[in-house]
Amino acid sequence: MSGRLELTGAPGSPYTRKMLALLRYRHIPHNVIWGGAMAAPEGYPKPKVGLLPTFYFEGEDGALEAAVDSTPIIRRLEADYAGRSVIPDDEVLRFLDLLIEDYADEWLTKAMFHFRWAFQADADHAAPLLIHWALPQMADEQVDAMAAQFAKRQIDRLYVVGSNEITAKTIEDSYVRILNILDKLVQNQGFILGSRPSSCDFALYGQLTQLTTVEPTSAALTNRHAQRVRGWVDRVDDLSGHKDGAWLAADKFENLREILAEIQKVYAPFLIANGKAVAAGLESFECEIDGRLWTQPIFPYQAKCLASLCQAHARLSDEAKMQVDDLTGGWLSRLGLS
Repeated sequence: MSGRLELTGAPGSPYTRKMLALLRYRHIPHNVIWGGAMAAPEGYPKPKVGLLPTFYFEGEDGALEAAVDSTPIIRRLEADYAGRSVIPDDEVLRFLDLLIEDYADEWLTKAMFHFRWAFQADADHAAPLLIHWALPQMADEQVDAMAAQFAKRQIDRLYVVGSNEITAKTIEDSYVRILNILDKLVQNQGFILGSRPSSCDFALYGQLTQLTTVEPTSAALTNRHAQRVRGWVDRVDDLSGHKDGAWLAADKFENLREILAEIQKVYAPFLIANGKAVAAGLESFECEIDGRLWTQPIFPYQAKCLASLCQAHARLSDEAKMQVDDLTGGWLSRLGLS
């Protein structure tokens, strides 16, 4: 593709940060328009769902089209721009990359939302900051009023992502565990799937830009348990000068067992219970995660995530599927959908 990609986004959006870091690493020329979807220039198309970041691609007829889902956008960029790929060639690693990216985008974001709005000190910190990021010239009294209104709306929506009194400890314990897991991976190999970044690195990084630096409670946990991860986040922000490394060799796939076990412990039971509830037409569901009760409203998009993972799993060769099942505990095969 010629020209510069354009996108709208916000610094407080983990997915905006995910995609900007990926664009820098891949040396894809781009212009980011800060302020969110409302900041798009006049005449630009609006996405079907108002999410961040919003990318504006040139369609076959020359007209701009708006796209918002980061995972397929990454795969589209792989087709449109050559070099510095973030998708592994090996089919086992390619599937694990997709699985870990999905975990970061859809489970770790629960921690991000929880730590931002479940604690008063964090909410008081985040609400005005989000306004300043979007509208830095707004008068202080307007900021205060808008921040209070926005904070109330977000706190009232905590239940949507599954953050409540019942699930709080599960979310918080899961965050500490993933910090310790990432600390070991970063120390041993630099990135999740080797000495070069993959799409799952950028997905984890996106959520961690908020968890390790913005929210006081989770930032304190980060510094207590895994300061190395805090440093890693700063480095991943701009990997434009990183020299391509190597993907994990097959005899090193064992290095991923701990992170995959964490996904099996928390994300898999959530995906399965949510998927069954959506299929049954229920409005909410309960399940057990990490030995505790989990309860929340259904999340239809994450039922689609499960379906996508099952489809990707089904496309694996028999040999690759056996390797993936060995590494992940085989929970996808047991669903009988692949």
